[in-house]
Amino acid sequence: MLANHSSSASPIRLGYCLSLSGPVGGNGQAARLAHEIWTDDINKRGGLLGRPVEIVCYDDGSDAVKVPALYRKLLDEDEVDLVFGGYGTNTILPAMPLIMERQRFFVGLMGLGVNNELNYPNYFAMVPTGPDPNAALTEGFFELGAVQNPRPTTVGLISADAEFARNPIRGAKANALKHGYRVVHEATYPLTTTDFEPLIEAVAQSQCDLLFLCSYLDDSIGLVRAIRAHTFRPKMVGASMIGPQNAMVKAELGPLLNGFVNYEYWVPVPALKFNGVQELLARYRTRAVDAGVDPLGHYMAPLAYAQMQVIAQAIEATGSLNDADLSAYAREARFQTVMGDVMFGNHGEWVEPRVVQVQFQEIVGHDATQFLDASRQVVVSPVELVSGRLIYPYELAI
Repeated sequence: MLANHSSSASPIRLGYCLSLSGPVGGNGQAARLAHEIWTDDINKRGGLLGRPVEIVCYDDGSDAVKVPALYRKLLDEDEVDLVFGGYGTNTILPAMPLIMERQRFFVGLMGLGVNNELNYPNYFAMVPTGPDPNAALTEGFFELGAVQNPRPTTVGLISADAEFARNPIRGAKANALKHGYRVVHEATYPLTTTDFEPLIEAVAQSQCDLLFLCSYLDDSIGLVRAIRAHTFRPKMVGASMIGPQNAMVKAELGPLLNGFVNYEYWVPVPALKFNGVQELLARYRTRAVDAGVDPLGHYMAPLAYAQMQVIAQAIEATGSLNDADLSAYAREARFQTVMGDVMFGNHGEWVEPRVVQVQFQEIVGHDATQFLDASRQVVVSPVELVSGRLIYPYELAI
């Protein structure tokens, strides 16, 4: 239902909650900056439907428990015109019961497989994992292993004990089965973990060929440090770490990242330089230092900006703020975004996946500017986007 406005010039108010602090606060802050840039851009062009746009944002502290009440406040007290999803499964999934109850149009940012079981028709996922998001995130990692010589045969799985990790682990197990790997070790750890040495010591006992990691930001740093400090050298390591995409994490770890293979959604290779993305990132970088956020923005900024482009294009095409109208349009439309053309299919996921695997190579020192191009994060999968050779096994790259 539309909010009542006394004037046609009253602002359109969009509301959401976002993890601006807590374990994924760094990524949430980068997304927030991209949303602010979009707001500035849309208002410079005259807003939407002839009205300025305002965004109401609440920090959920990376705490899923806080999310439902924040969305209820946005809808019932703030009376925003539309709501949209914050960053990641941990924020989006707990919002869904209220969103479904109110039948709201809802575009989430980087939630993985949020709608697989809910099957809510008005949900749309701004994440390039495609119709099988669980498998797509890690498929390239396992496919790469399968064509190496000697071929790896075993895999160990280590993941954070958090909602966001459950779907990647399901996908990892499915991909392991598909490619004939045997899971020889599986462990989870609480997000409060600071000592990762026992975890790595335990998986080292299995002598697994592939070491699959699913982690947030700070724990990614802890895991990488613990692996490099140990004598155990799997043939490939990485896959599903949320952390190495963030330029601050990259800079902190520096050469310790060499040899790790991990997913990315956008890297500066020619095939992914979609219309407007480089201009967006240039503007993002001029503001990122003062904002104290990821200075490059490769991971969060393009998708966060594209999320708002989808919402804006749906509003402009329908001439409406009606949730049902916007949802019906989004189910059929092709959106032009800084992440390329996007169409939504089953469960609101992208019709076509666009996930890449990169290997960190030849990192020297801790200067984040070395990641401005793809020379230190070489695309090794999929084949059509490959920009360099996989160094295998892992120990040859460190």
